[in-house]
Amino acid sequence: MESAEIARRFLAYFKEQGHAIVPSASLVADDPTVLFVIAGMQPFKPYLLGQQTPPWRRVADVQKCLRTLDIDEVGKTTRHATFFQMLGNWSFGDYFKQGAITFAWELLTRSEADGGFGFPESKLWATVLYGDEEAFAIWRDEIGLPESRIQHRGLADNYWHMGVPGPGGPCSEIYYDRGPDYGRDGGPAVDEDRFLEIWNLVFMQDQLSKVRAKDDFDIEGPLPTKNIDTGMGLERMASILQGVDNLYEIDTTWKILDRAAELTEQSYGRDHANDVALRVIADHVRSSVMLIEDGVLPSNEGRGYVLRRLMRRSIRNLRLLSGAQRGGGASAPGEHFMHDLTAVAIEAMAPLYPELKRDAANIHTVMDAEEAAFSSTLRTGTAIFEAAVEENRRKHQSAISGGQAFQLHDTYGFPIDLTLEMAAEQGLSVDEEGFDRLMAQQKERARRDAAEKKTGNVDVSVFADMLERSGSVTFTGYEQISGEATVLGLLVDGVPVPAAGTEVDVILDRTPFYAEGGGQLADTGAITTDSGVVDVSDVQTPLTGLIVHRGRVRSGEVLTGAPAHAEIDIERRRALSRSHTATHLVHRALRNALGESAAQAGSENSPGRLRFDFTASGAVPLSMLRDAEDEVNAVLVDDLGVQAYYTSQEEAREMGALALFGEKYGDRVRVVEVGDYSRELCGGTHVARSGQLGLVKVLGEASIGSGVRRIEALVGLDAFQFLARESVLVNQLSEQLKAPREQLPERISGLVTRLRDAERELQRLRAARLLESAGQIAADAEDVGGIALVAHRAPDGTEPDDIRKLALDVRDRLPRPRPSVVMIVGVPADRPVVAIAVNETGRSSGLSAGTLVGLAARALGGGGGGKPDVAQGGGAPVTPTADGRLDVIDEAFDAVRAAVRDVHGSAG
Repeated sequence: MESAEIARRFLAYFKEQGHAIVPSASLVADDPTVLFVIAGMQPFKPYLLGQQTPPWRRVADVQKCLRTLDIDEVGKTTRHATFFQMLGNWSFGDYFKQGAITFAWELLTRSEADGGFGFPESKLWATVLYGDEEAFAIWRDEIGLPESRIQHRGLADNYWHMGVPGPGGPCSEIYYDRGPDYGRDGGPAVDEDRFLEIWNLVFMQDQLSKVRAKDDFDIEGPLPTKNIDTGMGLERMASILQGVDNLYEIDTTWKILDRAAELTEQSYGRDHANDVALRVIADHVRSSVMLIEDGVLPSNEGRGYVLRRLMRRSIRNLRLLSGAQRGGGASAPGEHFMHDLTAVAIEAMAPLYPELKRDAANIHTVMDAEEAAFSSTLRTGTAIFEAAVEENRRKHQSAISGGQAFQLHDTYGFPIDLTLEMAAEQGLSVDEEGFDRLMAQQKERARRDAAEKKTGNVDVSVFADMLERSGSVTFTGYEQISGEATVLGLLVDGVPVPAAGTEVDVILDRTPFYAEGGGQLADTGAITTDSGVVDVSDVQTPLTGLIVHRGRVRSGEVLTGAPAHAEIDIERRRALSRSHTATHLVHRALRNALGESAAQAGSENSPGRLRFDFTASGAVPLSMLRDAEDEVNAVLVDDLGVQAYYTSQEEAREMGALALFGEKYGDRVRVVEVGDYSRELCGGTHVARSGQLGLVKVLGEASIGSGVRRIEALVGLDAFQFLARESVLVNQLSEQLKAPREQLPERISGLVTRLRDAERELQRLRAARLLESAGQIAADAEDVGGIALVAHRAPDGTEPDDIRKLALDVRDRLPRPRPSVVMIVGVPADRPVVAIAVNETGRSSGLSAGTLVGLAARALGGGGGGKPDVAQGGGAPVTPTADGRLDVIDEAFDAVRAAVRDVHGSAG
């Protein structure tokens, strides 16, 4: 029975039992305390906590989940996986223990012909929490399960919570006996390899305030209503019903693993290390596809970093497997496997998630770009890593330093997890504490800024308490620019207060202020009460349904419970609305030009300016940008009407409304139309007619990451002012060059060509003069224990290529039988460049240019690497002393002298 059929039967059964069937929520969690949905119950948390009223009493779903805490164990065992799916049925104040147990038993034991799973009753066991005699009695008296197959267990096994404050409760788990071939008899309390958990029935009844461990937590009190939360792991169930021993051999994962083995010419089951690599690839490719579908893009922060890590682990393992088969250390140049495996993953998962096929082009664009980018990173980073390993072994050190690991990450984009893996393969450890310390120093400001932007550095639980007490805030800003409201709460420095007279967070019961979201910046304005006025500078939604106004009290003080008048800055709102509508038009024009794969990947709508990110495999030609800009401005001239209305998500898709790539939507969605030209799902504010935008001027486009491009444009008066400045500039150029406007490109091109020719000739003369000095430089070689060492500083302004050529030329002038090292350092601009060349005799003596240049570059405050015969590196910006000396260059020379001396000493 395939995975999709298991899910179909589950949902069909619970639909028969009066449950509403809802689609999976996005993997991107609404909960700010976690990056991803990590449990099937997470999207239902507001209903379980009583913060929101559920729209149904009974519901069932298949929820996508992602956990990465044990990512390093993936593949090493057949139990760990990052992406998984939970089948669940829920009751919100409807049925409780008896209903949950009865439903589960009936579906499990009903025959396959009648739509069930066909489990033999004799193969099923149940566990209950110690003291839960009600559940025990239901199993024994209502279901008829023998007492010998009902086991009591403790909190660690039979109490469920998310690991963080929230709902929890005792649970009853159903186990399947796989038989004596898998272990000892005696039930799940004795052997959980033989007795496999297939369904967990959680009786949600407690609100937890603190969670210290699985079996160590504080119960704050009962939940408002008793609820049911059940979880059946789809992958676990598939392994049983498909007759395989682990989740890597079920249909959805095996298809990817099998194709990876075929592409890399490996045979699964023949070699343990290769099997681990294939399992990592299968798991991570599937997870990556699902994350990209939900709008996550590779980056160096947060969710994007998790995705990048998953993708890059897959790519590296693919290269290692293919290289090992072919006798090398990496796949052949030009070999790209991720596109093929992405297609397999989409095909495997599409029966459950048909949107994957719709968005296949977008997913391929992101995957392909990341593979191409990482291939370059891997080549460079591996060379630097190998140089570091060689240096450590020469010094008899057993650990890669935190500084080396940080340099690999920060300078060369080499992920720390790969450094850890590769170090372990070489029998080395990594100073993770040192690396973490350097990373923390670098990221502290960015992390603090990001946190304060959304929550104002307030404990999220404070917002959750306010939302629970007061309910959702009503947004009136589509129809109103001002209105009456009541102050529900005030926060100063993250603490609720009854009154405030300084910087403050204000929560109203209703507001016309648009909170930052969907790419649109927040409204500003003022909140006025009888006792004081607050100037609002920012508006955020730290939790769904809660709108927080951030500002400073201009006069008097503001009191909780006071009536208030809220009014936005209407000119700012109009400018934001123009930018937002322009973004929709640019999006449509780009799709018309590039195809439907040009999906939105982010945006920012600020007054008079927009930034639009979209997926694309390469740069957009300038002519295509001009055509898109002309198309948008034609829509403005047509002065099309703009309207917004609500409809069902299904109906909106049938109408062709663009559902933005990875965005999350509810059952009811808001559609914004610009005539018949553009139709998108959107919660932002817009103009009434397209002609109100005035003008849209595209400034240009550029890459901002793997498979993602960014367009920036001006809107309205800002666009007109820009063109006016451009006109003045063109007039000045025309006057300076004594050429009419239409001849300026040709005239400027001719000037640039002549200038470049002159620069090349000047460079040739400089290089010739520099190389003339090679003989004298070689003659000045110093002797370091029998090794000829040249340590020479080239004239400032010498280009990096000339520094390298000089090093090679000097090396070739030194006597070949004698070990020789040539080190040339120059400062082309403000940063020093070092090139080192070692002759064949020197390399035979244990000298390596790659290792030596690493030492020199670190002394210069930078990094570098290369081959044993020649290598090059660079340093940080330098400032000469009063007499023109650069101390760091002298330190670099000394570092290389010491290393050469060490090699001589060890050889002797």
